[in-house]
Amino acid sequence: MSFYTDLGEGRFLASAHTAGPWDPGAQHAGPPSALLGRAVEQVAPRADVMVARVTVELLGPVPVGEVELTARLARPGRSVELVAASLSAGGREVARASAWRVRRTEGVSVPTRLAAPPALPAEAGFDAPEGWGRGYLQAIEWRWARGSFGEPGPATAWGRMRHPLVDEEEPTPLQRVLVVADSGNGISSELDPRAWWFINPELSVHLHREPRGEWVCVDAQTHVSEGGVGLATSVLSDTEGPIGVGAQSLLVGPR
Repeated sequence: MSFYTDLGEGRFLASAHTAGPWDPGAQHAGPPSALLGRAVEQVAPRADVMVARVTVELLGPVPVGEVELTARLARPGRSVELVAASLSAGGREVARASAWRVRRTEGVSVPTRLAAPPALPAEAGFDAPEGWGRGYLQAIEWRWARGSFGEPGPATAWGRMRHPLVDEEEPTPLQRVLVVADSGNGISSELDPRAWWFINPELSVHLHREPRGEWVCVDAQTHVSEGGVGLATSVLSDTEGPIGVGAQSLLVGPR
């Protein structure tokens, strides 16, 4: 079973694989982010561009049910172009994305100065903590290199999709990144999630190259300051090295 079934005419039916850990009726933000990314890729597709930046604005809970997707070319261009996508449920916009697509050139490659990711662990060993929903968390295969869900502090996890995003489609590199990048704040939580919430109203992902292979590493840390504002940042990698960075602004408060 995929994360979504394509119903046609921009409509999709979310499966239980999209459900977040706190409410079985609300989606984790990873799958809808990837679905928005898929829409971005399918607007006036070009082989000579790659998505360099995606920002997803989370406007409200995304229900585990039928959603409607629209996308458009907001700013066409020969070398750079801006694409916008919107996700609605029940007639209400619940998420939107903007993405810059940048033309591929013959430019030189400069080695990244981001730290190389830890090796992909040989075995998976993750189980959702007691009281957490298992929909999305078990639809991704997690392998922990440092830390774990529910353990406070910086942590590093490798993830790959166990199921297609849509029906029998092979996920694209961008979709593989976006479906796990939104987990940075959960991977590196500094506070007990049973007592505190740390909700991200947005996700921004910058890529300097596309990932290769199924696995994406999220090396994350969270910063929480007085006043209820936090920031989770992640270095994103594949098995060959870093591919970009992710960031999430956080609303932090007691449950």
